[in-house]
Formats: sequence, C-alpha cells, structure tokens
Amino acid sequence: MILLWLIAIPLIGGILAWTAERWSTTAPRWIALAATAVPLVLALTLWDGDPGDFWLAEFETSWIPAAGIDFYLAADGLGLLMVLLTFFLGVLSVGISWNTVPSRPGFFYFNLLLILAGTTGVFTALDLFLFFFCWELMVLPMYFIIGIWGHENRNYAAIKFFIFTQASGLLLLIAILGLHYAHAAETGVQTFRYGELLGTELAPGLGMGLMLGFFVAFAVKLPAFPFHTWLADAHTEAPTAGSLILAGLLLKTGGYGLVRFVVPLFPEESAAFAPVAMALGAIGILYGAKLAFAQTDLKRLIAYTSVSHMGFVLVGVFAWNAWAVQGVVVQMIAHGLSTGALFILAGGIQDRLHTRDLNAMGGFWPQAPCMAALALFFAMASLGLPGLGNFVGEFLILLGSFQVNVVATVLAALGLVGATVYSLWIIQRVFHGEPRESKGLTDLSLREITILGVLAAGLLGLGLYPKPVLHMSEPTVRALHETAPPPGAALATGQPENPVAHAVPPNERVPTDP
Repeated sequence: MILLWLIAIPLIGGILAWTAERWSTTAPRWIALAATAVPLVLALTLWDGDPGDFWLAEFETSWIPAAGIDFYLAADGLGLLMVLLTFFLGVLSVGISWNTVPSRPGFFYFNLLLILAGTTGVFTALDLFLFFFCWELMVLPMYFIIGIWGHENRNYAAIKFFIFTQASGLLLLIAILGLHYAHAAETGVQTFRYGELLGTELAPGLGMGLMLGFFVAFAVKLPAFPFHTWLADAHTEAPTAGSLILAGLLLKTGGYGLVRFVVPLFPEESAAFAPVAMALGAIGILYGAKLAFAQTDLKRLIAYTSVSHMGFVLVGVFAWNAWAVQGVVVQMIAHGLSTGALFILAGGIQDRLHTRDLNAMGGFWPQAPCMAALALFFAMASLGLPGLGNFVGEFLILLGSFQVNVVATVLAALGLVGATVYSLWIIQRVFHGEPRESKGLTDLSLREITILGVLAAGLLGLGLYPKPVLHMSEPTVRALHETAPPPGAALATGQPENPVAHAVPPNERVPTDP
C-alpha cells in the first residue's frame, strides 16, 4: 500500500490545503509541508541499501477490466530514486515558497501537490494507460502555477507550455493506443501492462512510427533540441517554486520515459534511430550552452543550461550500455539539485531587486557573501567540477557513449567547455565587477541557507560517494539492457549478465544475483 499512499497523501493534502485557505493563510503551507514530508519518509522505508528484490514494492487492482486497464504501480531501484527526488524537492519547494505566495496560498499548494502526485504516478505506473493519466495530471497544475503566480509575461508562457505539452501528450496517447491494438492483434489479449507489451512484434513502419510518438513526447518534456523552445519562457515567468519543480522533476519525467519505455518497448527501432537521437543530444548540449551565454535575463540563462545538461541524458540513453544509463540516472538527480538551486538563487535576487537583468547586477559579493559563496558552489556543480554530482553523471555518460558513437561523444565533451563559460559568466556578471546600486539586496535568510545547504550536501555526497545511487539503480539498468540489447553494445559493468526481465508477474520476486 505504500505506493498508493505516495500518490494519495499529496492529493488529500492538496485538497485540505485548498480548503484550509478559507480560515487561515498559514495553515495551507503547514499542510503542504506535511503532505510532502510524510511521503518522503514512507519512500525512504523502501530503501534498505540492498535491492535484493527486483520490485521493491507493488500495488495492483483491476481498474477498467473490459479494456484491459489495471491500476498497477511498482517501484524498482530506478523508480524509487525518482520518487525520492520528487518528495525531496517537494519539501524544499514548500519551504522556498513559505513567505512568497501573495495570494490564494491554498490553491497554490493544491496545484503543487497535484504535480507531485502526478509525477509519483509517472515514476511508478506500469500500466501504460495509468502512466498516461498521471502524465497528463502534471500539466494543468503547472499551467495554473505559471499563469496565476508567475511574472509579467506569465500568460504567454503558460499557454505556450500547455500547447507544447498537450500536443506531445496527444502523440503519446496515439502511440500507446497503437501499441495496445498491435499487441491485441498479435495475441488476442487486450492489455496496457508494460511487462506484457514488451517484445510485441511490430511491422517495421508501424514500429518506427510508434517509437517516434513516444520519443517526441518525452523529448518535448526533456526538453531536447529542437523541441526546447517552451522551456525558457516557462522558467522565466514561473515563480521560484514552480521553476524548482519544473527543472527538478518535470524535465526528469522525459528522461525517465526514454529509459523506461522508448528503448525497451522498441529495441530495434531505437537502435536504428540511435545515431539521430545522439546527434540531437550533442547539438542540444552545444546549442543550449551558446544560448545560455547569450542571455541577459538571469532566469532565462539558467533555463538554457537545462537544455544543455539534458542533452547529455539523450546521448546516454541511446548509447544504451550500463555505464551510460547509470550516468543518465546520476545526471538526472544531480541536475535536479544543482539547477534547482540556481533557480532558487535567481528567484531570491529577483524578489530583492525586482529585476532579472544581468546588466543591472554586479559587485554583489560584499553585500551578500553567503549568497555569492553558494552561487559559486552551484555554478561549479553545473560546469561539472570533479567531486560534485554532475561530474559523475557526465563522466559516466561520456564513458559509455564513447563505445558507441565517438563523434557524438566528442561533441558532447565540448559542451563541458561551454558549461564552464556560462557558469563562470553567471558569477562574474552578478557578484564581481563594478559594484551596482542595490539598496534592496540583502543576504540569504536562515531558511534559504538551510534549503540551499541541503541541496549542496546532496551534490557533494553524490559526487564523493555515488555508490548507493549506482547500487540501487544497477539491477534496473542491467534488466533494461537485457530487455533491449542494441547491436554491438555490451554491458560495461564487467559483471556477469543477469537476465532479469521487466515482464515479471505481480508478486513474483526475481533476485538480482545470477
């Protein structure tokens, strides 16, 4: 029942927060804090340090049996890591918005918690209809958060976000239905269960079309070049908590979808498409870095760094060996921590100075030394400094992709130079140089220092000792690789192969040791 409660608690908490708004302006935030902290503790109980059972938790009940739809939730190591990231950042998003929601706080936290519930469903649903339901559950609340509590151009950004995500969601729905009916035509069984849809025989043209439907939907959310144009507007206009959730979680649903669904469901089509996907990833890395360096809006600059960092995820997924996919997992977690922290800092500066214009900033280090020191730390994480989490993820991705596509790997590695340029550019433009008149600038509060300190500790721990994360995700990575081994790619772990498949019936535990 833990997985069910991980979705139910945010939903119930959101309704209570919205209801409590009638009697108190402070009660909604306490309810939201409890509705994120309790699921975080529950999720932690699933982590015993040794994923001896492939499925760490499962919940299943019939939903719409006539259509072959089940309410089926299951968490393996990868899913658990993403759920922990969801509620960890959820707690921090409540904390960072504690005193910054000027109106309708109950409705704000209702939408925030609804996003967390949908995200949790995305990371645990193994029925594709349920997955799509949770995928769509995330969209409308984020539209409201941007459109109601965003900045000056919020309506345009919210509508653009909604159009991009809904159009890509339609493609995803068509692809899911196409796979469902193809499987029914082959076996005579109507089902949306992930494990049963694996290995479905598809005609070449149909298989490529369905794969592209899944790919485009996830690439838009990632976002990958050239589907990235909605991101900068959404990040720029979103409130700080919205930017944190958008960068830390919603983008990760795209990367998770590529790992969990695209390659395992369509192994041959993915292998044929891999050179194109890796090329798009490498272009996104370089193009995102160039766009970031060209910005004068601080939040827009940070938004384009996400395009660059998520390009590594696309390269790693389609390299599809154990090193690269392990790197993708680490990269998604590290990016959520580092870029989320940069958005918190950018939001803090905007709240104090009422501007995001880099031309109006400079020389802030003496006035805000704590803010400057933490900004330098997270900028170093963003550029991939050894000892921090981003370095581990990018190093493993490059190590794995080099075995598959040397050209794409070299181009991706050049993106590290771009990351160094735009990361140091942030520090130079904001905190060094000629001091600007900034009477409204104050240093970070204790609450902000605590939140950013927790994020810094996470990045430092992930960079210096990534073994727990790698160990937790390894059974999933190896099983996915066995499900869809691309031609010419071998396991890079140097360990014996383990034929664990995801088509495991409910309640049948498969040990990870061969």
